[in-house]
Amino acid sequence: MKASPIDPRFIRNVLIKAALLFVAANALFAAVNPLPALGQLSAYNALFPGRPRFPFGETPEKAYNFSLFNLEAMFASHELVGVRKLPDEYRVLLIGDSSVWGTLLKPDETLAGYLNAGGYTTRAGRRVRAFNLGYPTMSLTKDVMVLTRAQRYQPDLIVWLMTLESFPRNKQLSSPIVQQNAATVRQLIADYGLGLDPSDPNLAEPSFLERTLVGQRRNLADLLRLQLYGVPWAATGLDQFYPDTYTPRAEDLEPELNYYDFQPPKFPGDALAFEVLEAGLRAAGDAPVLLVNEPMFISHGQNSDIRYNFYYPKWAYDEWRRAWVEQARSNGWTYRDLWDSIAPGEFTNSAVHLTSLGSSQLAAQIGPMIVELAGQ
Repeated sequence: MKASPIDPRFIRNVLIKAALLFVAANALFAAVNPLPALGQLSAYNALFPGRPRFPFGETPEKAYNFSLFNLEAMFASHELVGVRKLPDEYRVLLIGDSSVWGTLLKPDETLAGYLNAGGYTTRAGRRVRAFNLGYPTMSLTKDVMVLTRAQRYQPDLIVWLMTLESFPRNKQLSSPIVQQNAATVRQLIADYGLGLDPSDPNLAEPSFLERTLVGQRRNLADLLRLQLYGVPWAATGLDQFYPDTYTPRAEDLEPELNYYDFQPPKFPGDALAFEVLEAGLRAAGDAPVLLVNEPMFISHGQNSDIRYNFYYPKWAYDEWRRAWVEQARSNGWTYRDLWDSIAPGEFTNSAVHLTSLGSSQLAAQIGPMIVELAGQ
């Protein structure tokens, strides 16, 4: 029996319908923006353990980890989401930069790791449990974004570590994770009246085509990749690459007195975004916040008479530190100034990155502070 010839009109109609469905699916994706909801779908804390710190890295084939900017996916992969808070738990969230996240440190060598290993208990007998919500860029706005999102996990205390490098107003929107979460940042600006520009060109504003399925294919692939890397992560516990050698923090410094475009002896009145710090304290709600001026490397090398380290000329850091302490005292904030509390030899490839020993020494200082505040 001879087969009937295929009607060209049928093929044409199929192709037209397929094209229309493709266009409709892309238009619907752009209109709905389901990426945040898709980020909440995670195999972490289900098929394999939650990660003890946020995904971050540039060598996924070695670290089983990489950077992505979907906040929902980052939290969904974190162990915090998978741990039910028990009645005897005193939950502490650690917020900050790469020093908190733990560059060159294994998860159990971070501040959170050592606090949990310290076996601290409050006077009421509750077990202190710390969660590492640090993320490796310096921006108070980035910290507030994380802190606001973390509120749903019932913190009893927030420990917020910081340094001058997170305060310049012109750095608030320079972190990639801030730039790629423009809607969230604009909401923070509106809610807390921040002196930041919601139309700043640093804040990513994707076009219609960039919001479609085709335009978001890289972000969709990243969501899948994060799940796939959960398998080797669960098998090895590795979440960053540890090189055999690294370039140590600079001991001999350039004779530079400027801090970015700022010149001694003082910052202009609006140079530092203290109102973002205040917004973070408001965003914490009923949870008390311990502000910590994090330890930093203090050089004794060339030009150390005018600079503390690669980041800071002395005038700039001293001026910021004076203002930070003054504001904390006048506003009744709970703070600890630990800037010079760790020996210079306990810093690795940056003026704020600690060795394992330095990290344990920092935990030994902060642990009793947590117990003291819990008692209050």
